[in-house]
Amino acid sequence: MASPNIHPAAPHYLPPFITAPGETDYLMVAMAVLLLVAVLTVGIIFFRLHTLPERMAHKSQKLQFEIVAVLGLLALFTHVHLFWVAGLLLALIDLPDFSGLFGRMAHALERIAGVAPRRGGSTTEQPASTDPHEGPVDRTAEVHAPPKEPTHA
Repeated sequence: MASPNIHPAAPHYLPPFITAPGETDYLMVAMAVLLLVAVLTVGIIFFRLHTLPERMAHKSQKLQFEIVAVLGLLALFTHVHLFWVAGLLLALIDLPDFSGLFGRMAHALERIAGVAPRRGGSTTEQPASTDPHEGPVDRTAEVHAPPKEPTHA
């Protein structure tokens, strides 16, 4: 017959996930660990996806990377997805290197004008002449190009 502690209407066999009072509920502990792992995994995936534009723009120029990073931070803190999309599109586009182009133009103009470079550039200065009769070089002389041949259309 049944043990004296069990009510006669109660089933005599209980599944293992039902615990007695005061015992450890292993199913609840397992679900708590699973929930914690799931939340951390979803968070890691979210942040990896959120930093996709920055990781793509990391190989490009510094200015482009900084703009993409600022757009990513704005998207993260404001929850406006348009900033993230703009950063992703900017990371996908290869912008030309205007700073290098303008720097080369400035160095060329400094050489033409005879002005010393303002910062330590890669231009080499010509040594001073030892001939006392040689005066300063006139850099304003006009250079005439030969006339162009007429082209036939």
